Amino acid sequence: SLASTAITCFTRGLDLRKGTEDVLCPANCPLWQFYVFGDGVYASLSSICGAAIHRGVITNAGGAVRVQTLPGQENYPAVNANGIQSQVLSRWASSFSVTAGTKNTALEAVGRSVSTARPSTGKRPKKTLDKKAGNKDCKADIAFLLDGSYNIGQRRFNLQKNFVGKVAVMLGIGTEGPHVGVVQASEHPKIEFYLKNFTAAKEVLFAIKELGFRGGNSNTGKALKYTAQKFFSLENGARKGIPKIIVVFLDGWPSDDLEEAGIVAREFGVNVFIVSVAKPTTEELGMVQDIGFVDKAVCRSNGFFSYHMPTWFGTTKYVKPLVQKLCSHEQMLCSKTCYNSVNIGFLIDGSSSVGESNFRLMLEFVSNVAKAFEISDIGSKVAAVQFTYNQRTEFGFTDYVTKEKVLSAIRNIRYMSGGTATGDAISFTTRTVFGPVKDGPNKNFLVVLTDGQSYDDVRGPAAAAQKAGITVFSVGVAWAPLDDLKDMASEPRESHTFFTREFTGLEQMVPDIIRGICRDFLDSKQ
Repeated sequence: SLASTAITCFTRGLDLRKGTEDVLCPANCPLWQFYVFGDGVYASLSSICGAAIHRGVITNAGGAVRVQTLPGQENYPAVNANGIQSQVLSRWASSFSVTAGTKNTALEAVGRSVSTARPSTGKRPKKTLDKKAGNKDCKADIAFLLDGSYNIGQRRFNLQKNFVGKVAVMLGIGTEGPHVGVVQASEHPKIEFYLKNFTAAKEVLFAIKELGFRGGNSNTGKALKYTAQKFFSLENGARKGIPKIIVVFLDGWPSDDLEEAGIVAREFGVNVFIVSVAKPTTEELGMVQDIGFVDKAVCRSNGFFSYHMPTWFGTTKYVKPLVQKLCSHEQMLCSKTCYNSVNIGFLIDGSSSVGESNFRLMLEFVSNVAKAFEISDIGSKVAAVQFTYNQRTEFGFTDYVTKEKVLSAIRNIRYMSGGTATGDAISFTTRTVFGPVKDGPNKNFLVVLTDGQSYDDVRGPAAAAQKAGITVFSVGVAWAPLDDLKDMASEPRESHTFFTREFTGLEQMVPDIIRGICRDFLDSKQ
């Protein structure tokens, strides 16, 4: 029989390389964390073990599963089965099916030791290496923002430290697992230790025990803003592509305002959780500046990011549910910022009226907009099409996945020279450049750059692009008629239409385009 491979709860179909593979699912995967698309035939984006439980091939006790790769399809249905709600997906490039695998006893022991770490009789499984790595399934860089104000007092401050210590241990801190740091909020915020300082739970526990109580007003807003801005820098140990999380502990209520801090945290792509303890009583409510302080500060006021404990006593039962929240990276909605979650297509007019030197100014404009975004295989993507009567795809969304390569590709675009058929060019770009990414996670934007009247209709093709989920910005120079520009732009047209007499005026528009893309991105997420 084929040797089975032990996989994690989160291994997806697309992570496997072979057409048919025997795998071993661990026990006790958290059902509510599974992402599964379809029924019987699953999109390869799905968790394998989640699909196997959904299909009834294994239970939550884990076991052997045979995975068969299948072609992609359209309309994967949502079906609730065996405690898992699968989700709808309109189209995906590949699929898989799951059947019961062949048991291979030598590997079953490995599968078990990976999942529940039960000591086996006889030889100890080699678990030592994994301890250092930590819980790889939990992707998070976390700042615990402790309440160090007079509100909480020395005694409850110590109970708070014990609770945070328990959370830290259960998270499974390690080189490849979660990293944590601590900030104390009082009159002025103080960063006690950074993400990079410790990568083992033991060290973190010791550092938490050593924390001294500061006292002062509970300026939580000030501390939250400071943490969002200063704590998660790469030099302080934040990791690229890992969700940034701040867990704010609040005893009673804040002395200052949290709303602005919440906005800043969201802008910085930080997920804010609030753990509130001992909510203000009816008599105390009069002293609270803003009764809705929790909803103003959290990443989203959908209930997921707020957590309440009645007192600091007997908090052990609250540890695990909080850890499960902190480890569900798919729910970290604020990690997605406009800078790392958009596809921007540039449609560049190469007609004869532009001329070589003005064409360079257009390319400079394109580079400066692209530069602002975090371009990577899991982040934002950029594509460019040049048009006259004909269209030429200079590069598509998946051709270059680093910012350097994208910027050098833009520099190397050669001027075509010819007529102007903007409508055709929009249709071409919608179909060939945006078509392949239309079901992807990123929001789609098209920036049309033109210097003159189009020979064909632009209104129809632009409406079709918008219907396909693409937000259109039109940027006109020199002789571009305002009516055409407005006809192409998305609603509200005023904020999606730009015009300058001279090509040198393009430079001033760069920040407005970037801000416009970010504004539309945020509006679409509300």
